[in-house]
Amino acid sequence: MAYDVSKTEEQWRAELGPDQYAVLRQAATERPWTGQLLDEHRAGLYTCGACGAELFRSGTKFESECGWPSFYESVRPEAVQLLTDDSLGMQRTEVRCASCGSHLGHVFPDGFGTPTGDRYCMNSLSLAFRPEADG
Repeated sequence: MAYDVSKTEEQWRAELGPDQYAVLRQAATERPWTGQLLDEHRAGLYTCGACGAELFRSGTKFESECGWPSFYESVRPEAVQLLTDDSLGMQRTEVRCASCGSHLGHVFPDGFGTPTGDRYCMNSLSLAFRPEADG
């Protein structure tokens, strides 16, 4: 798939830290309960940690107790790309940034109590947070 933001792997490696590169470009997963954005509760916008594309609003974040930041929907359906992931001996739905193709995490249809029933389980390393400006 062609993405709006396209760089060589050497360019991504130069721009991202080693842990970010592993998650965003190699689909690694950060350890649960370690992400810096897990306990972020301010109003704002979550963007792609690689290209800055807008992905999730803080109002859609919820406490899922899974160890990673969770959201019940993306800022727009076309903001994310959903792909079948058959790794680890199970079928899951991978979530990628639709602007640059970077790995964000997975979405699960087990977000009980959310308006959509979905749980977008994202790696903190795949996101950046932009707080709303005060008054």
